[in-house]
Amino acid sequence: MASLPVPLVTIGLLLASNIFMTFAWYGHLKFKSTALWIVIMVSWGIAFFEYCLQVPANRIGYGYFNAAELKTIQEVLTLTVFVLFSVFYLGEPLRFNHLIGFSLIAVGAGFIFRG
Repeated sequence: MASLPVPLVTIGLLLASNIFMTFAWYGHLKFKSTALWIVIMVSWGIAFFEYCLQVPANRIGYGYFNAAELKTIQEVLTLTVFVLFSVFYLGEPLRFNHLIGFSLIAVGAGFIFRG
């Protein structure tokens, strides 16, 4: 069986890790009445799984991508996951100024991959 391409594995693992981390960082916002120490412990537990995906993603991807490219991929995925999370999980509206700001960040990220 042929192995999957490095970019696919790297981006897939980074995407999955970002989903875990977004829930670790922001998922507790729906549970404002839960004690802070409890949400901290739960967030740490979720973050463990994020690290189990993120560390291998960077280890596998480094060499094919340089460190700046890996970080840029991570940040673009983070924003993408966060937008979906904030709209569908937190029920927050996506405003025009958010779209403009995120688009400018994406344009900046594009420069990282220019030869």
